[in-house]
Amino acid sequence: MTAELFSEDEIAQPYRPMADRMRPQSLSDYIGQEHILGAGKTLRQAIENQTLHSMIFWGPPGTGKTTLAKIIANSVQAHFINLSAVLAGVKDIREAIAQAKQWQLQGEQTILFVDEVHRFNKSQQDAFLPYVEDGTIYFIGATTENPSFELNNALLSRVKTYVLKALSVENLQTVIRHALNNDVQLKQSHFEIEESSLALLAQVADGDARRALNFLEIACDLAEPETAEADQPARDNRIISKEIIQDVSSQSLRRFDKGGDLFYEQISALHKSVRGSNPDASLYWFARMIDGGCDPLYIARRVVRMASEDIGNADPRGLQLALDAWQTYERLGSPEGELAIAQAIVFLACTAKSNAVYSAYQQAMADAKSSASFDVPEHLRNAPTKFMKELGYGKDYRYAHDEAGAFAAGETYFPEALGEREYYQPVARGLELKIKEKLDQLRQLNKAAKKASEIKPVK
Repeated sequence: MTAELFSEDEIAQPYRPMADRMRPQSLSDYIGQEHILGAGKTLRQAIENQTLHSMIFWGPPGTGKTTLAKIIANSVQAHFINLSAVLAGVKDIREAIAQAKQWQLQGEQTILFVDEVHRFNKSQQDAFLPYVEDGTIYFIGATTENPSFELNNALLSRVKTYVLKALSVENLQTVIRHALNNDVQLKQSHFEIEESSLALLAQVADGDARRALNFLEIACDLAEPETAEADQPARDNRIISKEIIQDVSSQSLRRFDKGGDLFYEQISALHKSVRGSNPDASLYWFARMIDGGCDPLYIARRVVRMASEDIGNADPRGLQLALDAWQTYERLGSPEGELAIAQAIVFLACTAKSNAVYSAYQQAMADAKSSASFDVPEHLRNAPTKFMKELGYGKDYRYAHDEAGAFAAGETYFPEALGEREYYQPVARGLELKIKEKLDQLRQLNKAAKKASEIKPVK
């Protein structure tokens, strides 16, 4: 038995969007997500064996989270209560639980589906826990955000998380063909679409079945009747052309949730492409983020970080070029300013790489945090007053410019209790190759001077 919570107004409503009209009713009609619904997979077996468990569906919009929850309810003949975390409050939760308890007394199961569950706060999420544990409800939550960050550990420990993926172009072509062939309203007219136009529609839908069907519905409204030849009878065909698809999708942004998982995934891909010396992939991810509506100034700031972290002293020009790109965008704005950022990205991807400074800084910070507050050695202290000189501040300090090669071999600069450290290890690439040669030479001079000072003269 399946109970849908629809109002009389909704039942009487004559119009339903195509995405809702074409919602699959069974697993045989469900398209995509083979990685969790293929033969032998846990979720597939649970549905076929009618053995329920609480779960979270995590995935991009339009990948079938709500549809799959309804199919599960139909398959196991459970009541289905649908709550939206955007609109529902504590009162709605209590009413749903009360209804589920009534059905439980009758020996019937209830699936409580919460869409956008990450929008519930901690106390609202905790409200479900006792009823999941005592079997009053089977909880299914849907979220577009990473559950590890957005859901309570207490709730996560009681559910199994399934990751849904964006639908492939092939999946979306199947969705579109199915709608053209089976939608009741479309059957009232005969629509034709070329394979190239269908492929374009599937591509611009960007992995989202709901978007694909919304675009298709608008395209059908705009489709023109086919012009019949002079010697041919008129036909009731309506053509969905490539131009119509382009027009329908022209203002649509790609999937890019500012501050969400996709945001951080794409900036991570950009950073790793630069680090991996791949200018082409770097430009692709930069373009993806710009196309998705990302603030170019955010990317400019991150490019400065890349220059410092991954190029460093191997090519110090990278940091300056990144800063110049940032400033150029601030002066020119969009779209001219993006080219300067692209220039910096390509330069950083192509130039020599070194994270030696980054690693050295991390090691130095770890020592600073874990060691005691050692005093500055007296010979390194400034002595601007007579009293401070009497205390020995600055005594025996060797002024490097007075030494051979402007280097005081054997001089110590660390606290004595900490001992000497060698954090910075330049790589043998770019300018750091020269820095490495110089630093190796200076470190050898230090070791020789210290060794000489340890040799006691024979009396």
